Amino acid sequence: MARLPHAMDENLHFLCAEVEGQLTSLEGYFTRPDTAMARQLLLRAGYSHNLQSRVLRASQQALSRGKPAAARQLVLRNAALVARNLDLISRMARRSLLHAEEVRHTPLLRPEAYPKPIKRVRQAVTGINAAIDAHDSSGAVKIGQVKGDLDALYEHLFAVYTQDMRKSKQTEDLSNALLAANEIRRMGDALQGISEAILSVSIGQPVQFERYFALKGILSDQTMDEADLTLKPLAETRSGSGISGLRGKTAAGDEINAVFKDGEIAKVKEERQGVKKWDSVYPGLAPKILSYEKRGQSAALLIEYLPGHTFQHVLLNESDALLAEARTALTRTLRDVWRRTRTEEPADMASMQQLARRMPDVYRVHPEFRRGETRLGKLSLPAFDALIAQAGARETALPAPFSVHIHGDFNLDNVIYDPADRKIHFIDLHRSRFMDYVQDVSVFMVSNYRLQIQDAQLRNRVAVVAGDVHAMAAKFARAQGDKTFEYRLALGLARSFATSTRFVFDKAHARRMFLRARYLLELALACPHGKEARLRLPIKDLFGD
Repeated sequence: MARLPHAMDENLHFLCAEVEGQLTSLEGYFTRPDTAMARQLLLRAGYSHNLQSRVLRASQQALSRGKPAAARQLVLRNAALVARNLDLISRMARRSLLHAEEVRHTPLLRPEAYPKPIKRVRQAVTGINAAIDAHDSSGAVKIGQVKGDLDALYEHLFAVYTQDMRKSKQTEDLSNALLAANEIRRMGDALQGISEAILSVSIGQPVQFERYFALKGILSDQTMDEADLTLKPLAETRSGSGISGLRGKTAAGDEINAVFKDGEIAKVKEERQGVKKWDSVYPGLAPKILSYEKRGQSAALLIEYLPGHTFQHVLLNESDALLAEARTALTRTLRDVWRRTRTEEPADMASMQQLARRMPDVYRVHPEFRRGETRLGKLSLPAFDALIAQAGARETALPAPFSVHIHGDFNLDNVIYDPADRKIHFIDLHRSRFMDYVQDVSVFMVSNYRLQIQDAQLRNRVAVVAGDVHAMAAKFARAQGDKTFEYRLALGLARSFATSTRFVFDKAHARRMFLRARYLLELALACPHGKEARLRLPIKDLFGD
C-alpha cells in the first residue's frame, strides 16, 4: 500500500492537531459562552488554512513527478481531500461561533446542547491519523457515522428554535442560533467526506459512504474476505450508479469474478427485476445475480461477470473479422429474441412523448437549437417543438402490431460479445419490458452514430453496423407483416438523434445529429396519411458522413 510523502504526513498530523484544538475551544465556549474565548479561536483562522495549503502543495508536487502508480495517486488525492475537509471543519467552527456571538439573549441559544456533539467531532478528528496510517476501514466508518449524531442534533434544535420563533419576538437571536446549529451539522458532511477518502484508499477505488455498506453486505453474503478483495472501477452510469469489477476468494477458497453495481434503490431494483425477467423469457442472455443488498435509499447487486468485450470496444478496437463475427451474432440473437418473445399485444412506443419530455435538457446543453418558426421568403419552417407535436399526433394512430421483450437501453456499451463462445449478452437491464422492437433498433443505431470519432475508416464501420441492424430489422418486419416499421423507425431515430445531443458537447457533431432529427420528422410528416407503409429511409445517407 502506497504511503504518504513525509511533508504531507507531517502537515496532516499538525492539521488534525490544530483542528482538534479549535474544536476544544469551541466546546469550551458553548460550555461557558465567553467573548474572550471566542476571540482566541477566531485569531487562529489562518493556521488550519496554511497547513491545508501545505498538504495540497505536497500532493500536487508528488503527483507531478513522473507517472505515479494508480494506488499512489489514490493515496495522494484522498489525503488532500482529508485536508480540505479538515479545513472546512475549522471554518464551520468559526462561523458557528460568530453566529452564536450574535445571540444577545444567551438562554435562547441553548448552549448546553452543543458540547457533547462537538466532542464527538473532536474525537473523530483525533482518530483520523491512525485510520489513515493503518488504512483502517472500521476506524473510517466510525468517523463517518458522527454525521448521524450531528443531523439528529440539528433536527432537535431546528424544532426548538422554530417553536420559539412562533411565541417570541427575538427572531434575530433565534435565526443566528439556527445558523450556528447548521454549521455544526455541516461538520458531519465534512467528516463523512474524510471517511470516504480513507475508505477509498482502503478499498482501492473511490467509494461513497453508503456504497461501502452495500459492498460490505454483498461480501458478507458471499463470505468473502475484504483482505482478498480487488475492486476495479468499470463505469459510472448517467443515473449515478457505480459499476466495478470485483475479484476475490470465498472462505472456502473459491474464486469469485463478478460485477458490483450499486446506486439508487429504485434503479437497482429495476435492474434486478430486468435480469430475472430475461432469465425467464430468454435464459443465458443476461448475467446471473449472485447477491442483492439494500440499505436505506440505496441498493447493490453482485452480478455474474461476463467474459468478452462491449460491442463498442469491438467496433472501435478489434479487427474487421471479429467485428463481422459480432455483427452476425448480434443480428441473429435479436431476431431470435423477437421471435421467441413475440406477443399479440400492440405496442405504443410514444417516441414523440419521450422526445418532448427530454427537449428541455437538450436546450439547456444546446440553447442554439431552440428556435421559433422561421420564414425564408414565402417558405415557412416550423419550430422543432411544433414538428414534435405534429409527429406525435401521427404516431398515436400507428402502434406496433405486436410486442416483443426489448432491452430498453440498447446502447453499444450495453451489449457484450464473447468471441470464445461467439455469443451475445445484455447488461444494464433496468428498462427492459415488452414494447415495440423499434425502440431498441433506433437507440442502437444512433448510439453508433453518436460516437465522437473522426477517423474515416472507423466512421465507415459505424455506418456498416447501423446498416446491418436496420437491414435485419426491416427483413424481420416484412416477415411479420409489420407494414409501418419504417415509419415508426423514422420517429424513433428522430427521437434518439435529438435526445442524444444532450450528451454531445462537440457543437458540430451535435448539430449534425439535430439536423438529422429534424429531417426525419419532416420526412415523416410529408408522408400522406394512409401511405405510411410506403415510407423508406435513406439509411446510408443518414449514417454516413
